[in-house]
Amino acid sequence: MIEIKHKDTGEVLVSVEAESLVGHCFDGARLRGADFSGMDVSGAEFLNADLRDTDFRNSTAVKANFQSATLMNALFNNANAGQANFTDALMEGSKFCDANLRGAILRYAKLPNSDLSGADISHADLSVADVRGNLNDANLTQADLRGADLTGADLTGANLTLANMFDAKLADAKMARIKMDGAIGPHGQRVGAKATTNRKNRPWWQFWG
Repeated sequence: MIEIKHKDTGEVLVSVEAESLVGHCFDGARLRGADFSGMDVSGAEFLNADLRDTDFRNSTAVKANFQSATLMNALFNNANAGQANFTDALMEGSKFCDANLRGAILRYAKLPNSDLSGADISHADLSVADVRGNLNDANLTQADLRGADLTGADLTGANLTLANMFDAKLADAKMARIKMDGAIGPHGQRVGAKATTNRKNRPWWQFWG
């Protein structure tokens, strides 16, 4: 039996009659403040679950399903959530510092004021997501950012190589030291592509103008 306890009080929130949480179903569960730190919840189902203030630090959540879950102020620092599904999840104020989100689906996810600094978000789907947070030194190689809201986001040192940012919002974003080789900008221009018209070339950092 595995007991899931509250991270602060130690209160047992739920007991699972199993030897592992891999693939376990927590759909709709009320687990606010739960401590999953260091646990393996790969393939687990958290659809529509209340996971506010939960601790998933150093956990393994590969291919876990967090679709439409409430994850405000959740902690995923150093977690492995590769290919996890966060579609339409509410994740304001969450922390994914140095986490592995490679190939994850964050379509329509709400991530304002979240910290994804140093995270590997390569090949992830962030289309139409609200990503107005800290992406300092994040790896967004080949990420799908079409229609994403990055207004005021901190992209300092981020790697956006081959990322697709068509129709993304980048007003007031911090973009010092970023890598954008081959990326597609908000208006469909590919960074580094040769001009095909006689218009005067603009500096690369004005591709959204």
